[in-house]
Amino acid sequence: MIRVLFVCLGNICRSPMAEAVFRHKVEKAGLGDKIFVDSAGTSNWEEGKGAHQGTVAKLQEHGLSSEGLISRPLTVEDFILYDYLLGMDKQNLADMQKLAPTGLEKKCQRLLSYTKEERDIADPWYTHNFDQTYKDIDKGTDALLAFIKEKYGL
Repeated sequence: MIRVLFVCLGNICRSPMAEAVFRHKVEKAGLGDKIFVDSAGTSNWEEGKGAHQGTVAKLQEHGLSSEGLISRPLTVEDFILYDYLLGMDKQNLADMQKLAPTGLEKKCQRLLSYTKEERDIADPWYTHNFDQTYKDIDKGTDALLAFIKEKYGL
């Protein structure tokens, strides 16, 4: 089982959106039994809360469910359990690498590092632009799925 964890600051906007989008793509590709998907936050500020209403609305607009998207903080154990830990921006990545056990920092990347546009995904908590966030996540998850399929021969 290939395990993928999406990470942002509070785990209510970008990372749960990425979780839902990627899970849908994985299921559509018939790989639900080979790829496990989850999300977490680098802080515990929003722990136990559901996805932000803007994320929920954007997912619904694309026919995707937000059911089960509950914020949780990133843990040290996540670095052992997950093969890919994908932050949404440079600060998420830096925070993830600080928490990572020695030698496991290499599992951490920014989601858009799998595209030709290695850049941050802006936080819609501040920008209020859930459309752009969705477009970036859609692009990043397409590239990530293509990478995984090629790497593992799926």
